[in-house]
Amino acid sequence: MFAHLLVPLDGSPLAESVLPMTGALAQTLGSQVTLLHVIERGAPVAIHGARHLTDADRAEAYLADAAKQLPPGTRVSRHVHTVKEHDLPKSIADHAAELGADLIVLCSHGRRRLRHRLLGGVAQRVAARGRGPILLVPPGEVGAAAFRCQTMLVPLDGQAAHEQGLEPAAGLARACRASLHLLAVVPTLGTLTGEHAATGQILPGATAALLELDEDRAEAYVTDVVARLAKTGLSVTAEVGRGDPTAMILETAKRIEADLIVLGTHGRSGLDAFWSASVAPRIAGKAEVPVLLVPVGGGGR
Repeated sequence: MFAHLLVPLDGSPLAESVLPMTGALAQTLGSQVTLLHVIERGAPVAIHGARHLTDADRAEAYLADAAKQLPPGTRVSRHVHTVKEHDLPKSIADHAAELGADLIVLCSHGRRRLRHRLLGGVAQRVAARGRGPILLVPPGEVGAAAFRCQTMLVPLDGQAAHEQGLEPAAGLARACRASLHLLAVVPTLGTLTGEHAATGQILPGATAALLELDEDRAEAYVTDVVARLAKTGLSVTAEVGRGDPTAMILETAKRIEADLIVLGTHGRSGLDAFWSASVAPRIAGKAEVPVLLVPVGGGGR
């Protein structure tokens, strides 16, 4: 699994903050790493406080220096796309397909004023294309301690399609000798959204009864998934929470000291819905730990 990691770098320390985790994953999984720089058409003079790389030779030298931040023995290659591109996210996704990369590693967001630009820009649009898994890594200092994966949080919503996200989570857990913690969240009357919220206001008693039934079903569901995964030798725990899904996932990740959150997400069939309504972008924008987005089949959220 994840035999080839693609790491787009724009020349900024913010983008480079993914390198410690990339190196740790490459060592654990025996993965090849490709460092990518795409020269943008009409690029700004500076990007995230660093001078933008618009010259192929300088970009190649930059990637060579960046490669030195990876652990010794890492199989690393460099690729500079010299044809100026106006659609950076598309170019990154296309390169992943062309180079045979099965995981793209990106910085998820910047601190405060940079957060909207990054999550609302490159990282969001690359992830939304849904061609393959995307690992979104919160920004950190260059040279930070290598990533260690001991506990992984896997939110589930009971949809069979989203269980496709369990396979890479289980594979990564085995490789890292990590434990899995499954979380199913059932909304309360106060945290329902959209048409469900309107129904809850009109028929609060009936809606509350249905939510209680959903909680019972969620308990049975996660118990079944735990049993199935435990049979494969994995260390698995689970719980059912009540409340707002985004808040519950983030609170649980902090409480159990999760090192990684794994989310099954829908791909191209509902890009606008995915990025406007799904919990995934809200989690990726606020999580203090890396988030692995795994595209799955089925209908949109």
